[in-house]
Amino acid sequence: LNKKALQQRLNLEPDSGLPLIGFVGRLTHQKGVDLIAAAIAELAALPAQFALLGKGEARLESALATAASRHPGRVAMATAFDEGLAHQIEAGADLFLMPSRFEPCGLNQMYSQRYGTPPIARATGGLADTIADGETGFLFERAETSALTAAVRRAVAAWREPGRWREMQGAAMRRD
Repeated sequence: LNKKALQQRLNLEPDSGLPLIGFVGRLTHQKGVDLIAAAIAELAALPAQFALLGKGEARLESALATAASRHPGRVAMATAFDEGLAHQIEAGADLFLMPSRFEPCGLNQMYSQRYGTPPIARATGGLADTIADGETGFLFERAETSALTAAVRRAVAAWREPGRWREMQGAAMRRD
């Protein structure tokens, strides 16, 4: 129900057969948003949808807005600070994207695990400390578009295995 409501709110195709990948954060180099912007055309070609929310560097806002206009129904971008929508993305997405270059602690990866939305994150700082790769989420090492894309592909493949996926969600939700 949360996914369907999010798809409707963001004008994404109402398709339960596609994994919905969310991102909420500041649109900055530090958060790895340039990696998302560089990979979004390739990622939008996957059988997946993207719900993106944030404000920040004008060039990144523009790049993500352009991607959304080029991939209607697959990519949605809300350029705003909207706490309600942020929680709706956490609850309605199947996966949560965090490609940060550095992240001393990080909160969204903890929120997303509690929501049962395994994170796809760069293995840095607090992200590496709080996500068990392949068990409660997905980690990638290099701050490169190819590494991000490979991690997303791995996550989408896991999402397509319902038994494994439910185990991963349960393990994530049980994390302290």
